[in-house]
Amino acid sequence: MLPALRLVRALVLVAATSIALVACTSSAGGSGAVTVNSASSSLGTFLTGANGKTLYTHAGDSKNTSTCTGSCLTAWPPLTVSSGQQPTAGTGVTGQLGTFSGSGGNLWVTYNGLPLYYWQGDAKAGDTTGQGVSGFTVALVAGAASGSSSTPAASAASSGRSY
Repeated sequence: MLPALRLVRALVLVAATSIALVACTSSAGGSGAVTVNSASSSLGTFLTGANGKTLYTHAGDSKNTSTCTGSCLTAWPPLTVSSGQQPTAGTGVTGQLGTFSGSGGNLWVTYNGLPLYYWQGDAKAGDTTGQGVSGFTVALVAGAASGSSSTPAASAASSGRSY
């Protein structure tokens, strides 16, 4: 019976390790192949990532450079792809998608050179609760008409919210 008990323990350990590994590699930022889509609201036509979740840009960022670190990255996880992958533009997405090597060695997805982020406060597809929080705004589709308060400076100044 002892060898059978060892086998059962080994199988349980392998199963638990597999579950933990899947949990650790699944993040709000995503991985693997990524398709960036678009959605519309009173803010205008904006970019969405996994499950239709809104994507944001930060006013302090510049081309292929993020100013979001530490607790900022907890609140605003970046959209990422696995090594060797490139993001794909879905229906309605104009502008240039790209990647750069961000913190942690991950490939961060960019839109017209700016890093894209999710907001921890958005619970479902189409939520835009991060609009204006700490200099973040919804990532508007290039050339799309925008609604009111869609610029990073105006939104950040008007809301006074922070993460």
